[in-house]
Order: sequence, then C-alpha cells, then structure tokens
Amino acid sequence: MTDTPILQFVDVVKSFGAGVAEVYALRGVNLAVDPGEVIAVMGPSGCGKSTLLHLAGALETPSAGRVLVAGDDLAGLTLHQQAALRRRDVGYVFQRLNLVPSLTAVENVMLPLELDGVASRAARGVAIEAMHTVGLEQQLDRYPDDFSGGQQQRIAIARAIVGERRVLLADEPTGSLDTANADQVVELLATLPERFGTAVVLVTHEPRFASYADRIIFLRDGSIIDESSASDVPPSIEPLVGMLR
Repeated sequence: MTDTPILQFVDVVKSFGAGVAEVYALRGVNLAVDPGEVIAVMGPSGCGKSTLLHLAGALETPSAGRVLVAGDDLAGLTLHQQAALRRRDVGYVFQRLNLVPSLTAVENVMLPLELDGVASRAARGVAIEAMHTVGLEQQLDRYPDDFSGGQQQRIAIARAIVGERRVLLADEPTGSLDTANADQVVELLATLPERFGTAVVLVTHEPRFASYADRIIFLRDGSIIDESSASDVPPSIEPLVGMLR
C-alpha cells in the first residue's frame, strides 16, 4: 500500500433535481481506496452504489465534495481529460456488458487503446494479452454473440483492464450470470490486485462475493453506515445484509 489513495471521496454529496423535487443519492461520503485493494460495496437498491461508481469513473460530477484519482481532483479535469482517464486509468465493467456487437471480441478490447491513438497492430497485441489474462485464448475474432454469457463478461473485463488501468469499477458484474460463471468472474477480479496492482471496487448483493474483498462498505440512503474487513465475514456481514434488505 502507498500513502496516497488511488481513489478518494472527500465529503461527497450527489443530488438530482432541485427544491422540493431534490433527491440525494449520496450524502457526505468519505472513502479512500489504496492501490491493489479490493473494496466491496453493498446495500439495498437505490442506496447510491451505482452513483458512487459513476462518480469514481467521472461519468457524473458531485454536487459537493471532491472525487480524486491518484490525487487528481476529477472536477478539475476537462471533458477530454476525463475521457482520457477512462481510457487509461479507470476501467468499468457493467452488468449489461456494453460490448459493441459489430466488433469482434478482440476489437472490443482494442477499442480504448485505439481511441487513445494506439496503432491498430500494437493495440491488437496488448488486447490479446488482456484476453489471455481473463482466460480467453482462442477464437478472438468471433463476435460477442458467439460467446456464452460468462465469456462475454470476460471480454468486458479484458476491455476494462487493457493497458495499465489502476482502478477497476465493477457494477454488479455477475447479475446476469449463472452461479458457476459468476463465481469464476469474481475470482478473476480478485486476482487483479496481486497480478497488476489494480484496485477493484465491486458493487454486489452477494455476501459470498463480498468475502473476496479486503474491506466491505455498507451504504444506506446514500451514506456509509458501516465497514467490515474480510476477516469479519460471515459473523458480521449476515446481520447487516439482513438489515439492508
């Protein structure tokens, strides 16, 4: 671990609407994630989990407070710089994958590199390495629909880690997978810190997946209400999960 968090929330507030229609998604959130740390975020639907990831990935801006990646305040970045951050430093894995159906598997993984100006041949080489990392080594020129759900999620993870990403944000990445594939995907995510030093922030409803994390953050009504370490699972997590439902 280093003294500087790779991802930090400082008194972050996020609201939508105004006046009587104003709704708070996050209220005064403080969170620091170190390089190579795995953080699981749990809580009921609508508690602010996805909003937290959107802010961390510069997909939204806070209403108040600061979000920093490697010490840089995201609010101080231009839209171009925020897009570059998502291509180079912060990877995002969505539950719905968001793969481009008209691109092959390897072309999907190449996309962030090519958008960043990397030559096609070089981008393909790096993309193939990323796909090998997630256990896909054959038929890389097939289209996403030719792969199983679990394989498609691996393609999405390869796209999220291609290059030298320092943070990976995963929003319920197992939601559409069967148990066996879901377990494999989370086990894969849990290996990234040791292999590449990547910090992982995983939003999940599943206590067994949260047990892979170094820390578990519990959100409710936009606020962090508790925090547990992996050594506390399952004794302390089950009562909290029950309370959050």
